[in-house]
Amino acid sequence: MAEQTETPTVSQTVITSKTYTDPRDLLIKPVVSEKSYALLDENKYTFVVDPRANKTQIKQAVEAVFQVKVTGVNTINRQGKRKRTRTGFGKRANTKRAIVTLAEGDRIDIFGGPVS
Repeated sequence: MAEQTETPTVSQTVITSKTYTDPRDLLIKPVVSEKSYALLDENKYTFVVDPRANKTQIKQAVEAVFQVKVTGVNTINRQGKRKRTRTGFGKRANTKRAIVTLAEGDRIDIFGGPVS
């Protein structure tokens, strides 16, 4: 009998993503805009995150950094704008945003207190 060699199937192949030693490396900064400020009423917070991060990593990072319970993560890949410079055209970097929904009763103080 001839021996059969096993070929890896789709379910056996593993796609590895970047591992982060510190969860703060994944969350770059909060987004400060009118839309993100309005989403606070729905208990949703918006962050700029590392473009290689996935939803599970974002959830774990927010829970570790802010000690809150995350119920959902939505991500947005934004293309960088084309900008004109003195020497021609350039392009801003592509970014990834994450809109994180927190559990009822949890809160993150991003904007530093009440607005007056």
